[in-house]
Amino acid sequence: MTSTADRTHLRLPDLDRPIRLVASDLDGTLLVDHRTVSARSVAAIDAAGAAGVPVVVATGRQVPQVPPLIRPAAIRYVVGSNGSIAGDLHTGEVLFEDLLPVATLLELADFLTSAAPGVGFSAVRDHGAGHAAEPGYLDLLTPRERDGEWTVDVAPLPDVLGEPTLKLTARHPRLSADDLLAVLAGSGLTGFHATTSGAPFLEIGNAGVTKASGVARLCDLLGVDRTEVAAFGDAKNDIELLTWAGLGVAMGNAVPEALAAADWQTASSDDDGVARGIELILRAALTRGGRPSSRHPGLDPGSQRTTTPPSSRA
Repeated sequence: MTSTADRTHLRLPDLDRPIRLVASDLDGTLLVDHRTVSARSVAAIDAAGAAGVPVVVATGRQVPQVPPLIRPAAIRYVVGSNGSIAGDLHTGEVLFEDLLPVATLLELADFLTSAAPGVGFSAVRDHGAGHAAEPGYLDLLTPRERDGEWTVDVAPLPDVLGEPTLKLTARHPRLSADDLLAVLAGSGLTGFHATTSGAPFLEIGNAGVTKASGVARLCDLLGVDRTEVAAFGDAKNDIELLTWAGLGVAMGNAVPEALAAADWQTASSDDDGVARGIELILRAALTRGGRPSSRHPGLDPGSQRTTTPPSSRA
């Protein structure tokens, strides 16, 4: 296997096909300090778009949370909630969503409540515009989370679990997200996909739903093959995407599991790793002769997609 040192950001590996789409995680990847996109990254994203290579977001965050974070970058499509939903920021359309059913929610909560007493739950509602959390859950939030601009409705646990959700989150006053993931791995339960992202909570979506599955569905709508995708990420919830993409790029600050899954390593998020990678992708395309893409990916007016707009709640 190629060593990490040999996969750093000095040069791209040889690619069988030109890159036509870039999918980037946000926290620990595109964002600086989890809040802003650097000027260099904005310039790189704009240059990629002008060259016919759109940059899309693939995040564990919810679609309505994304626009304030990525301004003024020219990004149209967001795959949110670890692949459970995709939205078009230009039209407000939900392109697709995949919900975790109530029966599975009840099984998960029953097991974790028994195996990890003190665990608390929250469920994502309204296409990602709102959250329902059981009493006491908000006491476990970090100061940065308390500054969030999303709506959280406190409700009894049966109500939190009473309707399908994009993502169930579980957190504990003493156990880490990875601790809870290990506990759940011993449950023998099926019908869900659980992961961690570096945030202080376990993230659970429907079976088979990952950032890879979400970006794959978006690429189907846009007419892009997976071999034409470059994906950037840093955390465990990026592993499937880094493995799936034609070019999987781990950040310099990535966890070991993400580094092992990637084809190549760029600089850290604080050192404009995504921008550096995009710049090299565009330069490589020019070296090969011509534009990176002969066709700009875009939704076919006849594409099958969900047309229900996201909730207007913040």
